[in-house]
Amino acid sequence: MPYIGNTPAEKYAAFNVQNFTTSATTSYTLDRAVANELDIRLVINNVIQQPGVGKAYTASGTTLTLSGATTGTDTMYAVYIGKAVQTVNPGAGSVGPTALQDNSVTTAKLQDNSVTNAKLADATQGDVIYYGAAGAPAQLTAGTSGYFLKTQGAGANPIWAADNNTVSTIRENVNPVLINGSMEVAQRSTSVSGIGNGDTGYHTCDRWRYEEGGSPTQEWTQSQDEIDSSDGGDAWANGFIRQLKMDCTTASGSLAAGDYEVIEQRIEKQDCNIFKKGTSGSEKYTLTFWIKASKTGINIVELKDNSYTRTCSQSYTINVANTFEKKTVVFPADPTGGFTPNAQLGLSARWYLNAGTNYQSGSLQTTWGSTTAANQAVGQVNQADSTANVWNLTGAQLEAGEYTASTVPPFQSNTYGASENRCQRYYFKTWYVANMPYASGVANGTTNARALLIYPQTMRSNPSMGTSGGTDFKVYCGATNVTTTNVAFYYGYRKQVLLYADVASGLTNGQGAVIIDSSGSSFITGDSEL
Repeated sequence: MPYIGNTPAEKYAAFNVQNFTTSATTSYTLDRAVANELDIRLVINNVIQQPGVGKAYTASGTTLTLSGATTGTDTMYAVYIGKAVQTVNPGAGSVGPTALQDNSVTTAKLQDNSVTNAKLADATQGDVIYYGAAGAPAQLTAGTSGYFLKTQGAGANPIWAADNNTVSTIRENVNPVLINGSMEVAQRSTSVSGIGNGDTGYHTCDRWRYEEGGSPTQEWTQSQDEIDSSDGGDAWANGFIRQLKMDCTTASGSLAAGDYEVIEQRIEKQDCNIFKKGTSGSEKYTLTFWIKASKTGINIVELKDNSYTRTCSQSYTINVANTFEKKTVVFPADPTGGFTPNAQLGLSARWYLNAGTNYQSGSLQTTWGSTTAANQAVGQVNQADSTANVWNLTGAQLEAGEYTASTVPPFQSNTYGASENRCQRYYFKTWYVANMPYASGVANGTTNARALLIYPQTMRSNPSMGTSGGTDFKVYCGATNVTTTNVAFYYGYRKQVLLYADVASGLTNGQGAVIIDSSGSSFITGDSEL
């Protein structure tokens, strides 16, 4: 049947009974409060009493009043008959967890946005919630910084993993800060001997510069050397096949105080902007490289701000002789002195080979500050103290931000062509190809031809030009084939240069002319290195 109000329960509650100890009195106290005498049934000596005023008893709250006094031998009890039927709405706070049937609260019964963060289990920042084997939510605690969340397919829990092999080593549309860090491009030469006193400059691997201070007597053979499985160790296993090799050929066990030797790469200011130097949001620098040397011990690598004469040095240790080791070195951020975005020299990354006492008498400057010679290379071993010493570098990369050896991004591989193109912004060298013209133009009289040479890449600045020799070329002019007496450069710019080729005679004024090889080994160079 229908009901007005709450639907009654399908069972009844038991009535509560209170027994009294009687005495010669008309007033008694009830165990629970009542609205009036109709909420109880009073029985005295097994006789039901009539409730109401002027009748056997009245009641209000917890006070029971009789119309006549009882005796000490009477028996009396009250039955509480109010609210005998249960309702379907339980009282507030009356339902405990044991009263709920399993799975009785469904999603449909939950109000939207009713479950707050306070009702969720406590967790730690960085944790991940996933479904475990039992189909219930589980908590994966935060992983090591730089790790990846790795799924293991259906039926297996996710894990944190240092799985850099899943990340492409080619970063689309991004170029590494250090150019030719894998030492694969060597336009000038693959081997140059006798490098030492007075030979500061670029010799073999593009973008890598030898610099010296003072008048060091030691000498080196610098080469672009192949790496293979027999000597490359972990470097070869990580994809590096070439290295910059410094082989000591003349040793010096005692350096002059002002002597030092470094291998460095110089970086344009506008390529340093990713470090946000000179701002409150300046980034740390992480330098990673593969090193192998005959001499173990402490070595120094330095970042140099050439615009503001500021430096910061860090040490690393070569632990095992003649074995490639991967080093990761972090330099602090520098909020002082931002770089103007132009093509001039900004930062230099410098690896010391040795250093005299002028550069080791202080304390190593591991924070950015004004360049102080005494603090630049403290602890540096002498890599040139024996002709048995060899020093090798490859896989050099400079990243914005702080990384460890396990979290540093993988080496940013470029194709050989892409690396060569970037190197040719600073230096190019044409290679002899039989009967192929270097430049084409027109004869300017009988003894001179003018020809335009287009560079393979736009240069950083107007380059200084050079040739293998003034007599290494020929001028073709009509049917005439004349060897040059000199080749000069005029009206050069970042993209091209006008060549003047002189001959003894034989050209026809105004006739087309091309400049080609004569010696079988001719070349033309353009240099706009930092």
